[in-house]
Amino acid sequence: MSELIILRGNSACGKSSTAKLLQAHLGEGTLLVPQDIVRREMLRVKDKVGSVSTDLLDTIVRFGMERCDFVILEGILTNRKHGDMLRGLITDFENHVHPYYFKIPFEETLRRHQFKDVDFGEEEMRQWFLEDDRLGVSCEKIIDESLTQDDIIQMILSDVR
Repeated sequence: MSELIILRGNSACGKSSTAKLLQAHLGEGTLLVPQDIVRREMLRVKDKVGSVSTDLLDTIVRFGMERCDFVILEGILTNRKHGDMLRGLITDFENHVHPYYFKIPFEETLRRHQFKDVDFGEEEMRQWFLEDDRLGVSCEKIIDESLTQDDIIQMILSDVR
């Protein structure tokens, strides 16, 4: 069975960079599912409770779980908007799911944001920022600012192998 890696957290906390590095390490047969691409580019919908993008994310992940070695789902993926879908995936794929929550302080996400090519700034980030948005499942691991990018990659690779 495939292994599902879920990377979630606030904007500019390192999810996308981590997901791309993981996909490179894991190689062929690794499906990367970026929430922003599905929502903004594929569907052009707002991020809200009950959005069709949540259903499509779920469908793409389930497709990948049947056909790929690894599936990486990454995005802000808030508990309020996506928690039910995420907990459903965790239940359905049990020991093959590895959820991680990037709990990075606002100041650090703001610092990291400087290096991104996006059309929003500090004010929007402050409005969106959630201090602690864990799913409330025992298998969710916390990634904090003390871990380097290499530490994070090695931890996840160790968990999925």
